[in-house]
Amino acid sequence: TMSIGEIERLTRRFTSEISMFIGPDQDIPAPDVNTNPQIMSWIMDTYSHLKGKATPGVVTGKPIEIGGSKGRVEATGRGVFYVTRELASKEGFDLAKVAVAIQGFGNVGMNAARIFAQHGVKVVAVSDVYGGLYDKKGLDLEDVIRWSKEHGGSIAAYPEADHIATDKFVEVPCDILIPAAMENEITQKNAGQIKAKYIIEGANGPTSNEADAILEKRGIMVVPDILANAGGVTVSYFEWVQDIQSYFWSEKEINAKLQEIITRSFHEIYDIHKKDKVDMRLAAFMLGLRRLGAAVRLRGVYP
Repeated sequence: TMSIGEIERLTRRFTSEISMFIGPDQDIPAPDVNTNPQIMSWIMDTYSHLKGKATPGVVTGKPIEIGGSKGRVEATGRGVFYVTRELASKEGFDLAKVAVAIQGFGNVGMNAARIFAQHGVKVVAVSDVYGGLYDKKGLDLEDVIRWSKEHGGSIAAYPEADHIATDKFVEVPCDILIPAAMENEITQKNAGQIKAKYIIEGANGPTSNEADAILEKRGIMVVPDILANAGGVTVSYFEWVQDIQSYFWSEKEINAKLQEIITRSFHEIYDIHKKDKVDMRLAAFMLGLRRLGAAVRLRGVYP
């Protein structure tokens, strides 16, 4: 309900208040729900005025014209696709023969849906906060995106598909479910009704602890957010590196570096999952803690 001017004044004042806690060598904000590249621009501009010099590295997710990175907008969705493609190779299924459902049609969900479709994957369902769409033959994603832009940004009333209630979306018939909206969308109340064989967490914390236990018992593999959702923060790191160096890479280079990191991380986690017979989330934590433990020992912080 706020005007653009009100949002700008709020953002600039908020930036002034937290300016002692953020910085290119401290804590670096990036856009998420209800924020966007324009808000990052205002944060960067306000911080730069306070410091007396241009400081593009204080935030990531900025417009390209003021130090943003190519590929940043699509990065989280692209990372979701890379993870899913590696999962298919390890689990032995053909991505071209599965049905994918994506909950959420914001930055992550919409870009993931588009990238999956571009690679010949059948996206049978998508949703936003107002409702979902389903077509077992596969949705025409470009038409859905075009229609949403022409009708206020929502896809809920799109006429060329069946409609699904938002609270029932995760139960849609599919092989791969990608929750890419808000946290705690998969809970103990609906985990027993999920029909997907695999869940790729495109959102932050979309699955509750109780739901995790139910899904594991049912044999549904969950690829955790710490891996599947990491594309955005990885390219945010690339943006920071480019800002610090004042040297910018092509989108092709960025996507290749992102693919390398996501792919390597997936295989490291998957190998632990298989070797130690643990779920993928625990395998990811084990990998991280082993690295942390090695660093602590090498530094001699603890005996």
